[in-house]
Amino acid sequence: MDDDERKGVGEAFRELVNMTPAELENWLASDQSHSAGQHQSGGESTGHASGRRIVEILRAKKGDLSDDDYRHMRKVVGYIRRHLAQRPPGDVRDTRWRHSLMNWGHDPLA
Repeated sequence: MDDDERKGVGEAFRELVNMTPAELENWLASDQSHSAGQHQSGGESTGHASGRRIVEILRAKKGDLSDDDYRHMRKVVGYIRRHLAQRPPGDVRDTRWRHSLMNWGHDPLA
């Protein structure tokens, strides 16, 4: 991945991931977080695993991020954008839609 791609992905990631590492870690420890998203064979959901990775990326120094980190950041950006486009009507405060987004580091009510 070249520097221009990294820059674009990084900017989009920082724009869309609006939870701090501490906020995301606290959220990921909640029962609501564990119940949101798609679970493979009864295990951890894809979004929950992604959230743990996002915390690592948020805490890393920019120069320490690998191409694999940037690929994950691009995946996060794509997921958040697609999910935001599917916003349900009404109050979303306590919905699986919001909880799933929060697993990916974005709180739509922030």
